[in-house]
Amino acid sequence: MSGAIVSVDCPAKTNLTLHVGERHEAWGGRHSLDTMYCAVGVYDTVTLEQRPDGAGCSLEISGQYLGDLAASSSDMLRNHAMLALFAMAQACGRDPDVAVTIEKNIPVGAGLGGGSADAAGTLLALNELWDLHWPIERLAPIAATLGADMPFCLVGGYAHGSGYGEIVTPVSVDDPRITALRADGYDGRVLVGAYRAQLSTPEVYAAFDVLGGDGSPNDLQAAAVSLHPRSGVAIELAKAAGATRAFISGSGPSVCAFVPDDAAAHAVEQAWLDAQAVDRLFVAQAPVTPVVHVPERRADAAADDPAASA
Repeated sequence: MSGAIVSVDCPAKTNLTLHVGERHEAWGGRHSLDTMYCAVGVYDTVTLEQRPDGAGCSLEISGQYLGDLAASSSDMLRNHAMLALFAMAQACGRDPDVAVTIEKNIPVGAGLGGGSADAAGTLLALNELWDLHWPIERLAPIAATLGADMPFCLVGGYAHGSGYGEIVTPVSVDDPRITALRADGYDGRVLVGAYRAQLSTPEVYAAFDVLGGDGSPNDLQAAAVSLHPRSGVAIELAKAAGATRAFISGSGPSVCAFVPDDAAAHAVEQAWLDAQAVDRLFVAQAPVTPVVHVPERRADAAADDPAASA
């Protein structure tokens, strides 16, 4: 197994709707949620390489605008991907002798689920690297112990989230709820405006507890905009430029804008750039799903090794 490599392109997530309920002490003070998740085609790539027995684990992170990760990358125990590695190793009784490399493209602390995507990508990669072939139904409870968004990030596409977000039910594109959302403007290409600044999710929830919602489909939007006003500017500019929907992604500060055609996409992009309303801009498709890459040489090696197929 030493030297085997698996990579996963794991997409960002957004919440097309996000309704926040009461706090529950049994959930560590977290709020109940009712949300419709959607995976967006901005990807981190998680690559895992099997190391020799007893070699231990390692972590390397690359990419622009790493935010807090740049300061804490030496603390492997806090990284979501490493937590996923340890959880999966414990679940299947293996040693975590794996080198983890993350190429980050999803902005950090942005309400786009980058850490959750990395954790999910790690679970999916280990499932192949260690030849476990566990179904998603077996991986999801492991993901749920790591964070609310992580079970969704295993599957991507559309999904309904409940509980504190960890109870995830995949939803097909022809589900009446999705049909209604698409008819209401959540359709087409999506522009993502991101920032160098980050928002702490607990800080946003604390602001929500004071401010409440503003009637938008994301109950956290008013709280996020109060802490990061540029996001509110970006939303209004996108709507004025022809976006069918523009909203805070999750707990922010990133903004997602659905556009119906090339002209609207160009108009939103230009409006954001002219006003310096965002720091980074992505044009993506939605919904998308994670992509697992297993090098052909592994399959070839297994075919040539009688013991591997015995």
